[in-house]
Amino acid sequence: MKPTLADLASNVREERVGCRALIFLAVALSAGILFHKPVIAQSRSFRMGVPNAIAETGFLQYLLPRFSLKTGIRIEIVGDTETSELSLSEGASGVAVFSGLGKTWFLMTHEETNEHAIRFRDWLTGDIGRRTVDAFQEDGKQVFTAALEQVEDDGPVVLSGDAIRGEELAVLHCGRCHMVNEATRLTTIGSSPSFAVMRSFSDWQMRFEAFFALNPHPAFTVIDGVTEPFDISRPSPIVPVQMTLEELEAILAFVSRIPPADLGAPIQYQ
Repeated sequence: MKPTLADLASNVREERVGCRALIFLAVALSAGILFHKPVIAQSRSFRMGVPNAIAETGFLQYLLPRFSLKTGIRIEIVGDTETSELSLSEGASGVAVFSGLGKTWFLMTHEETNEHAIRFRDWLTGDIGRRTVDAFQEDGKQVFTAALEQVEDDGPVVLSGDAIRGEELAVLHCGRCHMVNEATRLTTIGSSPSFAVMRSFSDWQMRFEAFFALNPHPAFTVIDGVTEPFDISRPSPIVPVQMTLEELEAILAFVSRIPPADLGAPIQYQ
């Protein structure tokens, strides 16, 4: 019996439906629709080793939620001998983060530290983290002090110029008040800081470059082409210090080569 046109049309429809079903099945399998494959989310947490001395203060219960609230990153506290991505310790290695309990505390990252642990370290040493540390109090008293912002050290500043001539000029013009070198130790004013002491100041270069504008120097210093001549009615009270900008540059070259005086650790107030 020959198939009718209706039978042929029905067969075509069935073949089309079958093709669509096969296509859907292939797409579904590749997308994981039919056979569900669980998606493992990236963990937004890390472990931090902490010594008991810090864990018992309640400081971390105050600090860590403030970080997690902003970032959604959870920090699991473990003992300082357990495996972790970060370690907080009183050792002198790592990044200094705060002082307290009579010690300075450092964060050390370990091998394969994840990005969330590094983000916490950067947050804790940044402006917001430092302010958060300083704000923690017990019985109305500040317990921890944030570490100062760390600035990359590009090495000592050595200025160009004739340093030998600069030392001679410094002795001539400045040695009457300041100890410039060992030769001027006994010929200076005791209350005036030595060049080595001033060299230890963080802003030493600015101080020396603009010394003629800092009291008491304007009363007796003339820099050719820079400062105004003395008022006739207000002459210099002592023999004036007169120099050119070229001479000042030589003095700066000499000063930049002076080893800074070791003033010891800064005074800490309790």
